[in-house]
Amino acid sequence: MLQQRGIACTLLEAAEEIRPLGVGINALPHCIRELAALDLLPRLDAIAIRTRQLTYANHLGQTIWSEPRGTFGGHDVPQFSIHRGRLQAMLWQAAAERLPPGSLRCGHRLLGFTQDDQGVTARFATCAGEVTLQGAALIGADGIHSTLRALLHPADGGIRWNGIQMWRGAVDWPAFDGGDAMVIAGDAVAKLVLYPIAPGLTPDSRLTNWVIYAKTGEDGSAPPRREDWSRRGRLDDFRHLVDRLSLPFNDTARMIGATEEIFEYPMVDRDPLPWWTQGRVSLLGDAAHAMYPVGSNGASQAVLDARCLADLLVDLAALEALAAYDAARRPATTAIVQSNRGGGPERVIGLVAQRAPDGFAAIGDVATPEEIAAICGGYAQLAGFARPAGG
Repeated sequence: MLQQRGIACTLLEAAEEIRPLGVGINALPHCIRELAALDLLPRLDAIAIRTRQLTYANHLGQTIWSEPRGTFGGHDVPQFSIHRGRLQAMLWQAAAERLPPGSLRCGHRLLGFTQDDQGVTARFATCAGEVTLQGAALIGADGIHSTLRALLHPADGGIRWNGIQMWRGAVDWPAFDGGDAMVIAGDAVAKLVLYPIAPGLTPDSRLTNWVIYAKTGEDGSAPPRREDWSRRGRLDDFRHLVDRLSLPFNDTARMIGATEEIFEYPMVDRDPLPWWTQGRVSLLGDAAHAMYPVGSNGASQAVLDARCLADLLVDLAALEALAAYDAARRPATTAIVQSNRGGGPERVIGLVAQRAPDGFAAIGDVATPEEIAAICGGYAQLAGFARPAGG
């Protein structure tokens, strides 16, 4: 986005190499609209699935709420379900093609910074020793364990765990519901998130992402281990949660049993900050507003951050642009962080489980359409991807 607007930039990546870590995420229309403006839709179509439908269901697979997504729901751009690592690799490759040589540098870990009226001086550790770089601004897009956030807010409370543990994986699996649908199903104990993220090895299969999560600890207690994209999990630790599910359209137990690599990590976020920006230095993405992964919104909000900041830097000097960016994006993302702590749109599953733990004959006997729409549609409005009128 900076390159498109004629703003020179250098990206310093702490990792020595870029590897496609993680499993599935969703990129929502308000995010895809910005990537489409960068002419990245063809690349996304090559590695991802255009999500057609989202359904919330109980642990028996009975539909609570279903709605079309992306272009199927009236948006001008799709929603994509995609492998996180493949998305990152695609963005990295596109940046490497468009930015001048030397603009993307791996193996640079931030140590500290100083700033004055002329700019920012940042120090980085590399395999060759310490290096110093200067610029008009320093933006920390360095994730939930952000070094820059810790430098700006040394008294910050750190990672916050809500007591929920997640197990997840991806496996080539027979397509369900047309091969482009997303399902979130469960009860008051455990929930399953299921969606395809890429074409499969055959026309009738998809690379299918699954997540099972359940509360295993106290809200606010110390997480069992550091959040990590690549920590391995064991089926025996959550088999009892899988056995709670009886979905007529998918053999979940067999699917998870066929998954070669299972990952685990706690569901964590961080408390909203009173400010992101200090002069010429600010935060972006998870470094600024790490949120629980409900509502499929974390990655999308990072892209919206980038768009806002890039646009402001076109017309304003760095100091003014970063201040305006903070004022625009921090309140918006704080509201989403807080909503996700309450369960986001997935609260609808808990509501129905509380009222009808053994299933229902008709969803209207359990909850009114207005109640359900207020939860699901209200979150979309808050997060900025509500369906357009008439969509």
